[in-house]
Amino acid sequence: MSKALDEIKSPILHELEIFEQRLKENMKSKVALLDTITHYIVQRKGKQIRPMFVFLTAKLFGEITDSTYNAASLVELLHTATLVHDDVVDESYQRRGFLSINAVWKNKIAVLVGDYLLSKGLLLAVDNKHFTQLQILSNAVRDMSEGELLQIEKARRLDIKEDIYFEIIRQKTASLISSACACGAASVTSDETIIAKAKLLGEKIGMAFQIKDDLFDYGDTEIGKPRGIDIKERKMTLPLIYTLNNCDPATRRKIINIVKNENDQPQKVNEVIAFVKKSGGLEYTEKIMLNFRNEAISILASMPAGEANQSLLKLIDYTIDRTI
Repeated sequence: MSKALDEIKSPILHELEIFEQRLKENMKSKVALLDTITHYIVQRKGKQIRPMFVFLTAKLFGEITDSTYNAASLVELLHTATLVHDDVVDESYQRRGFLSINAVWKNKIAVLVGDYLLSKGLLLAVDNKHFTQLQILSNAVRDMSEGELLQIEKARRLDIKEDIYFEIIRQKTASLISSACACGAASVTSDETIIAKAKLLGEKIGMAFQIKDDLFDYGDTEIGKPRGIDIKERKMTLPLIYTLNNCDPATRRKIINIVKNENDQPQKVNEVIAFVKKSGGLEYTEKIMLNFRNEAISILASMPAGEANQSLLKLIDYTIDRTI
């Protein structure tokens, strides 16, 4: 997949190199411990999908400016802050195949590092008077927190319906990708219609992205996310919701009992996975994922043509074709 990503990045390769340098600068502090930890984070950076959305969307509607670089840094700082906090909340000790911040430096330091990164992002926007970007990203942080809490609330009762699931993933995942696209557009234009359309594009992509993540839970490939982890954590994802809504009451009770009370037993978790597969839960979920992808492509088709548009089209496909 790295070849596909290299192709997608080609129109913004130079900009991404400058961005990486600026991000390092934006993470610096006067505390040696903090610098050690932020260096650890930068060395283990992900694929930088969200900054790519910022730069490509900006390039769709204008020339990349200082405001675009700041938008990409703001998005990445807030995204990294939420990942650090998520690992504490989920008691997760690995991130992208490496030890998480909380695994190496414990929870107290991890929470403070997340807070620091969040504040650096917000100050970056305020100091440069990028108030539109600040508003877009602040809304995303609120949505992500609400989505996480809504998911926790529903995990206690396992009474989730499809509309609630879509609201959870819209807030938890799609909000940050939609913000990346909206901030990219806002960095080159003040046209609210364009910014709103870019936001909607990102939202549709983000929905497809998260549904792909949920499908990984039922896959057989080694992807860095353990198989069946969502079931173990009592997360109600679309394949399971569909299955529960389309089986007889006795089977439904049995599956709910496993998810609630026997989710620490690999054999029982595998039973649920097998039943979801047998009941057509994966095919249904893939269909919904493709619907979101097609909606995103339709929105993109109404935007200016060019190499940025072509790269965004490939990036949309990458989000659902990826193997990790």
